[in-house]
Amino acid sequence: MWYIYCLINVCKSFHGNNFRQDISVRLYKSKKHFDELISPEGRARKGVGNIARWLRSNDAEELRTASELAQLAIRQMGISFTVYSEETNIDREWPFDIIPRTISASDWKNVSKGLAQRLKALNRFIDDIYNRQKILAEDVIPADLVLNSPNFRAECVGMRPAQSAWANVCGTDLVRDNAGHFFVLEDNLRVPSGVSYMIENREVTKRVLPELFYDHSILPVDDYPSRLFEMLASLAPGDRKRPNIVVLTPGIYNSAYFEHAYLAREMGVELVEGSDLIVSEDNYVQMNTVDGPVRVDVIYRRINEEFLDPEVFEKDSLLGVPGLVRAWKSGNVSIANSPGSGVADDKAIYAFVPTIIRYYLKQEPILHNVRTYLCRDPRHLDFVLKNIKKLVIKPVNESGGYGILVGPHSTDLERSRYVKQLEKSPENYVAQPTLALSTAPTVIEGNIEPRHLDLRPFILQGKKIWATNGGLTRVALKKGSLVVNSSQGGGSKDTWIVERTK
Repeated sequence: MWYIYCLINVCKSFHGNNFRQDISVRLYKSKKHFDELISPEGRARKGVGNIARWLRSNDAEELRTASELAQLAIRQMGISFTVYSEETNIDREWPFDIIPRTISASDWKNVSKGLAQRLKALNRFIDDIYNRQKILAEDVIPADLVLNSPNFRAECVGMRPAQSAWANVCGTDLVRDNAGHFFVLEDNLRVPSGVSYMIENREVTKRVLPELFYDHSILPVDDYPSRLFEMLASLAPGDRKRPNIVVLTPGIYNSAYFEHAYLAREMGVELVEGSDLIVSEDNYVQMNTVDGPVRVDVIYRRINEEFLDPEVFEKDSLLGVPGLVRAWKSGNVSIANSPGSGVADDKAIYAFVPTIIRYYLKQEPILHNVRTYLCRDPRHLDFVLKNIKKLVIKPVNESGGYGILVGPHSTDLERSRYVKQLEKSPENYVAQPTLALSTAPTVIEGNIEPRHLDLRPFILQGKKIWATNGGLTRVALKKGSLVVNSSQGGGSKDTWIVERTK
């Protein structure tokens, strides 16, 4: 009852309709960067006037109460993530900001087309790399860059997965520059995570701020599990009309276990670990049940491929299934994402994605890359070393924001150490200019302050290609920080694709 009482009191302040469309710059200022809420003139952007009015109508105490209600809902829903440290693994409540991030449906329409174009081209690229290697033979991309990549799996050569789609689930990270244009920061094609938090962010917002939903027409995100199931079913081998689909997890100690369990539950499929599956002598995958072995047709794997099959990859892995790659190559089971898909999930390959789109699709890229310097190129390396204080340096094969040097925010000692690494193994690094990432209003200790953010939409490819309405917005909670990863102190927002204000 206390929860409902507080919720009602918070919502009472939403009914004021006599506020102007503009939001006071005295309340909120973000002049240096493109802001998702207000224009440079200080007026609410299209479609977010009601949110601006709500922010003006609530004092610090009311915002603090709404934030506490959100955290209460998160606690009750059991939304958590795991942070790995040298000493232990820590489960933490999901960090959430109550002010939604809004994007107009008209803007998103073009972004969605660009995401679909990008994944289609990348899947064509992966299929080519493991078969004809035409793009390498024609020297469109340096062959050594691809074939020497640790993500290239020689074991996958000659394979053609269902629908010729290797990367079935893609999480593409987007940022917005000072002009409000979207840029692709990276493509995550191996085991992209975060979609469950996208959905749960929406549920939390509905619980805490129901009146804002009444005032806006917002495209849904809760259809993702059904879309995922449909995509996975389209990968089933042969004529299996009712395919048996499972989600393969490393187990409860994985940082994304919450998501594994969530998606399995929402799709109505089994959540399994490697020990639950066996490969028969005739190369079929079977799941152990109380009623005996049951054939598995499609595996949505949430485990890194090096642990997937000890017969082929990491020999001492206890997480995978011996013989799984044999079953996959025999065409008896489909795996999403396919082993080997990480060959396109490489920050060096990222630099060539516009070229890949032009080569395979004969189209101009709808979404643009961030300018990228390949340190393997002596000319690029020279530029990077001379301008290291201005650039962001990234290891080619790291993820999660680890190993990155943000030049403008680095110390002399950090840059000195990085220079030594660059000179020793330049092929392992790329560099990009520091972008003036867009900001959005964020509740910080009861006050509203601008914070930088990015966006991870999710794209599915099986028989069809489909992209989410928005995605997971990650926000840097530290003032001036560009690091949005939750494992490094970042938070999250609900993302609204707004068709219109009611």
